[in-house]
Amino acid sequence: MKRLISLVVSLGILAVLYWRIDFAKVIPVFAQASLPWLVASLGMVIPLTLLTSGRLCQLMPRTHRLPFLEANRLILLASVLNLVLPSKMGDMAKSVFMADRGHLRGSLALALVVFEKACDMLSLLVWCVFGLLLYPSKDALFWAMTAAVVGGFLGLALLLGSTHFARLCFGLGERFAPGKMKSKIATLHASWIEMHGYFWQDKAQLARIAANSLFIWFLHLVQIWMFTIALNQHVPFLANLALSPLAILAGLLPLTFAGVGTRDAALVFFYAPYMAPAAGAALGVLCTLRYVLPALLGLPFLGPAIAEMGGLEKLMTRKAASQAVAPSPRELL
Repeated sequence: MKRLISLVVSLGILAVLYWRIDFAKVIPVFAQASLPWLVASLGMVIPLTLLTSGRLCQLMPRTHRLPFLEANRLILLASVLNLVLPSKMGDMAKSVFMADRGHLRGSLALALVVFEKACDMLSLLVWCVFGLLLYPSKDALFWAMTAAVVGGFLGLALLLGSTHFARLCFGLGERFAPGKMKSKIATLHASWIEMHGYFWQDKAQLARIAANSLFIWFLHLVQIWMFTIALNQHVPFLANLALSPLAILAGLLPLTFAGVGTRDAALVFFYAPYMAPAAGAALGVLCTLRYVLPALLGLPFLGPAIAEMGGLEKLMTRKAASQAVAPSPRELL
């Protein structure tokens, strides 16, 4: 039901957006696009997927090994499930697949996936802060966006770097959250502290993972800039570095289907100084394809994986069960 509501919200936002800008104006933008640049920019999903798979292998404990092809399969499966499950549950489902195949015990697999997503968010915010600091337009909206992004960056950095701050935040969440949310926050709390115990024991490895995450997200933002070139739009690279993360963050709001609608509207709004609304809408379509293409590549793996787990409902049941108990970091070493 939640997925249906999010789909309706996405379609509603798109309907209003395309009505306001006149959808007929979007088609000529694609008709005049550069085919070589379109192919090259969309083809970036392949090296980005491979690099993300390599980072997943890098995240594994030294006493465990995840084959690269298996990591690639898990990344593609998560891409498929993120389109059909709410709240990026496809990424969380990776922990179930990893535990089921014996790569890691369930709670550590969950902690690893939580840390992976936290690295992604922190890296995105780093590039957003960097781009905003160099962004030429310094109006009131700029300062509001900068304050929000810097605040989010500092908060997440503290969550990743300080167990005391993490315990305080999760403790407040568990105290004031309604009903079923309490147990979910408690589970995430346990996994988060477990993650701290494992990842902070090897600071050199942590630095390598952080550098890898920053590089991967730099390439994501380069891909979006390549989209603007493919559409024959002239957007300065530094402006793209500041604005594209804001649009991606808008797409992460838990309101729409895979970010469709909010991300498109954000692109039209933020890129207005550099391109017409129709071109901004076309850029939104290409940015959606960034998520659809890996999902299409992962479709051949979906049927066997779901069958292996005994069906989608059993997959989600086992996911919940794998999060129920999280051993202390000492048990993992």
